[in-house]
This record gives sequence, C-alpha cells and structure tokens, in this order.
Amino acid sequence: MNLKRLFAVYDNVTEKNAYSDMKKYFIAMMVALLPLAAAAKGGYKITFVAKGCTDSALFMGYYLAQYKAFCDTAVNNGKGKFVFESDRELSPGLYFFTNDKDRFVEFIVYHEKPTFTLSTDTDNWRLGMQAKGSKENELFFNFNRVSDVMYQDFVTAQKTTDSVEFQREYVPVYRHRIDSLRLEFIDRYPHCMFSRMMLSSKDVDIPRQFPDGTAMTDHQRFDWLLDHYFDNMALDDDFILRTPKDVFYNRVMEYVDRVMNRMPPEMICPHLDSLIDRAKPAPQVYRWLILNLTNHFLQSNIMVYDEVYVHLVQRYFATGEVTGLEPSVVDEQVERAAKWQHILVGRVAPELVLFDTLHHAHSLHHMPGRYTLLLFWSPTCGHCRDIVPAVYKVAQAYSDSLALSAFAIMTEPDDQTVVKWKNFLRDHHMDSPRWVHLNGGEANVDWRQVYDVTTTPQIFLIDNHDHKIVAKKLNAEILETILKALMAENRKR
Repeated sequence: MNLKRLFAVYDNVTEKNAYSDMKKYFIAMMVALLPLAAAAKGGYKITFVAKGCTDSALFMGYYLAQYKAFCDTAVNNGKGKFVFESDRELSPGLYFFTNDKDRFVEFIVYHEKPTFTLSTDTDNWRLGMQAKGSKENELFFNFNRVSDVMYQDFVTAQKTTDSVEFQREYVPVYRHRIDSLRLEFIDRYPHCMFSRMMLSSKDVDIPRQFPDGTAMTDHQRFDWLLDHYFDNMALDDDFILRTPKDVFYNRVMEYVDRVMNRMPPEMICPHLDSLIDRAKPAPQVYRWLILNLTNHFLQSNIMVYDEVYVHLVQRYFATGEVTGLEPSVVDEQVERAAKWQHILVGRVAPELVLFDTLHHAHSLHHMPGRYTLLLFWSPTCGHCRDIVPAVYKVAQAYSDSLALSAFAIMTEPDDQTVVKWKNFLRDHHMDSPRWVHLNGGEANVDWRQVYDVTTTPQIFLIDNHDHKIVAKKLNAEILETILKALMAENRKR
C-alpha cells in the first residue's frame, strides 16, 4: 500500500521536548497517579469542533498507565465548538475527548505546541477527524481512517462468508494488511509519537541462533528475552506513560508476573534495575516504575519476594533516587524495608521471649523439636478466627512426623481480649502441648516493630536447628504444601 498520498503532511517531527517534569505526585497505596504539570509554560488551547454536536459540555482526558483521568472541561458555544484552554502545561501522551454518553475520540499531544484545532463534520468522530496546526494529529487521523476502512471490510466479510473460509482466508489477509500498514507508517514516520507507540506494542522477535550461527537452547532464548523484552518500548520518553494500558502498563506487568514468574529474587532484582535504568531519560516513567514496582512487590503474596521489595526501597528510596515524594512517604518505606530485611526467608528469626497464661517464660530460640510455627494473632480478628484453627489442624497432622511446635502470640493483651483468647482456645480445643500460647503484653523486645506486625494473622515457619525463617505469609493450605515438601525432603535423606 502506498502511504505517500495518505500521509503526505511532513516527514520531519521535531525531537525537541518542550515539556517540563512534574512537580508533585499524589500517591495512594504507592500507586503513582501522575497529574498534569502545574508549571505554566505557554499552556494549551485545543479547539474541538463537532458539527451537529448538542452536548452542553465535553471532557478532555488522558491515559495514565492502567487508568484514565480527566483534566479539563469545555462548554458548547451553541454551534458544536468547544475550547479547552489553560495556562497549565500538558504532558505528552494520548488524550481524548468524551461526553457523558461515552462518545469518544483520541488525539495526540507530543512535541508540538498544543494550540491546534481538531474538527469533524460526521457523526462518526473518529472517521471524520481533521487537524489544523498539528502534523502529528493529521498523520494519526489519516492512519485511523485507513485502518477503519480495512476493519469495515473485515466485518463485512465476516458477515457474508462461511466461517471456515473466513478463518482460513480473511483473517490472515486482514492481519497482514494491518501489520503492513503499521510497519510502513513506522518506517516512514519513525519519530512520530504514534509510530513509537505502535512499535512499543510490538513483541520482540526472539532469535533461534547466535550471530555466529550457533543454535540457541531454550534456556538461552529465555535469557535473551529477559534482556531484550523492552527493546521496542519507548521507555526513554514520558509519553509512553500516557498510552492505553495494553501499550505500556500491561507489558510491564506481563514481564514482572509472567516472564519472571517464579524466578528467585537474586535474578529478579538485576532485571528490574535494568528496566528502571532504561527509563532514566524519561523522569516521569522512571519515577512511575520505581513507585509501582515497589508497591507491586510490597503487596505480593509470594513470601520470597519481600526481598525484592527491600532491594527496591534500599536502592531507590533510601538513596534519594526517587524524588518528588513527601519525606514521610520515603521514611515509611525505608523504615519498613529495614524491618523486613531482618525477617526475610532465610534470615535468622529475631529472638522473642514471652510469657504463657501461667506467666512462665518461653524463648523462641529454645523451642523443642525441629520446626516452630511463629504466629501473631488475636481472637478479635476475623481472619484469625478462620485461619488459626485451620493452621492448628494442619500443624497437628505433622506435629509428630516433623517435630513441629508452635509459638503463638496473642497480639491484644488487654483484659477483655485475654478472656476471649482463653475462651477461643478452649472452644477450638487448641490444647496441644506442642502449642505454646503466649500473651503479647510483656516481651524482651517490641515484637510489633521487630516483626512488623501491622495486620494479623502473621505466620512464620522456623527451623529450630539454625533459627532461620523457612517460610512466611502462611495460611493452612500453603503451610500444608510446605510441610509435605519437608516430609518428602526428609525421606530422601
């Protein structure tokens, strides 16, 4: 297909980025929602004219990783004209106009000054869009018109063709035509934001042999993918943050959750550092990756991934690499990571000395048997009331074969809760001599701080031979899986 006529606007797109970095971030649960920059440097004036539009107002918004956000509203002048104007600066990315009936059309803000006019004279906003004063958008709208015509041909064929023939003949042809359209656009306009966005969505081609012709093993091909997964991604440009989630967010999370699935922390951490490092030329992407990857591993239920969280905080928060955050937010993460560093899987569990119901002292490091369950729980905690009896039942099943004991700390040692605690133990017949029930009111250390007990239950499995943490973040199901594995390992010895 000859795109020269379709995209004959200009081939040169300026490389100069006139957009400043954002000044503030609003963080909720460490997910960074990056607003428009507050600095006024020319601002924007974007006019949208939609012939026959009767909406009293339209909204302007943008993509932000996995979210969409609104940034402005304009009223109808009575003739379908809407002027969005502000002295705020727009960060680069894919934006959209929409109404309260979900009518929707996208446009681009990139290196050009956002003082252009976009218009349509048809009911189908996307098909009828024209741009004045924006080469980027003129190219973008022309591409959309061509691809939409292809899609309509495809839909027509689907309705009028036998399903077997359609899948065999039309689907491959349609995919080839769309792919060719994209590749020719990317080749002709490599510096356009839309080209870089489409290229970012393209999977890398994993080679089957090295440059010298030597065949790659599956393991070598996987290692290559780990190193080159983001070769097509425009991580060096802040616009990538403001694209639909399939372009940037989903691919980052696919890399973390699927490509690196079940990899050990010592392998994950260098690859995350490499990913973050590639985004350094784009301050907003760089900051987003640090904050959201840190939050992702903070929230992870995979016990060994606490080590990844600690690594990210120590490398980027404690060193001041991530900027623009309230000091209290940074301090909170650094403090938590410092605690977690001492209770990671494989570390020696900090010693605890507490008293049972008869005020007899017990030491965690002097528990009998081979393994000890360390539990922090309360009878007033709904999750604890469900999980702890189930854990008790599993532990009892393995108590003799694995010499398993329990060091169970009640976390709310007030008089009223102590009564509920004792009643709960009696009602659930949790009277095994291997289970030591301890009142958390008096101890050798502040166990809440040492073990970062902010929620309950918290359950650890400890090897009494070296007092190292074998597992954490346990429930009955996970505990049983681990105990079965320990049994199998013992049988091999």
